[in-house]
Amino acid sequence: MKFSLENKTALVTGGGSGIGRAISMALAQQGAIVHILDIDQDGSAEVLKEIRDDGGDANVHSCNVAIQDEVKETVAEITKSSGIDILINNAGIAHIGNVETTTEADLDKLYNVNIKGVYNCIHACIGHIKENGGVIINMASVAATVGISERFAYSMTKGAVLTMTYAVAKDYLEFGVRCNSISPGRVHTPFVDGYLQNNYPDNKQEMFEKLSKTQPIGRMGKPEEIANLTVYLCSDEASFITGTDFPIDGGYIKLNG
Repeated sequence: MKFSLENKTALVTGGGSGIGRAISMALAQQGAIVHILDIDQDGSAEVLKEIRDDGGDANVHSCNVAIQDEVKETVAEITKSSGIDILINNAGIAHIGNVETTTEADLDKLYNVNIKGVYNCIHACIGHIKENGGVIINMASVAATVGISERFAYSMTKGAVLTMTYAVAKDYLEFGVRCNSISPGRVHTPFVDGYLQNNYPDNKQEMFEKLSKTQPIGRMGKPEEIANLTVYLCSDEASFITGTDFPIDGGYIKLNG
């Protein structure tokens, strides 16, 4: 089977909803043993049930990636019974605002999850991943490489994710570790639905269509499309790929304007 992940152990942060949910399910469908790390236990439990009902193998761990001790304890628990072959750094939070409207508290919150959280997970896992070679995928964003209005702090954090990807890919080449990043454009997730409900309760559909048309292809991405790319990058079919960012953005970076 192409893109098989049989007998691979994968950790997915933020795997309880949205893109992380789709990635967790897709990895399990390809045979991986999936460990979901998330603070959303209700969402994680639902994903766990879906995976197991589909015949897959998965476990859930309550873990705040911003707290290094929690990450280390979770990784130690997982590695009691297996190695780590795949790490998907998907957990992240969004923020809307420019440099004037971004408070110090906003900045610290974004840093702790989107930057420190990625560091914490790589730091805890890399010793295990490099034992037999493996794959790290970091979720970046188109905001890491192009200017987007009112995304000052978010763009900063995703730029850091991008450069962490390059650094890890370079430092661990000799160990057979491949590290890449994925940069989605706007993807239709529960976050988008919540944003529309909170900010445009009276014209949600109109704003949904407006947001969709900001992507040159004319629609938002689907979480499953991000998950399919993730599966490929984790598989042996992508064994010649490392140190690369993969935009999956409906043409946003290259065709917008």
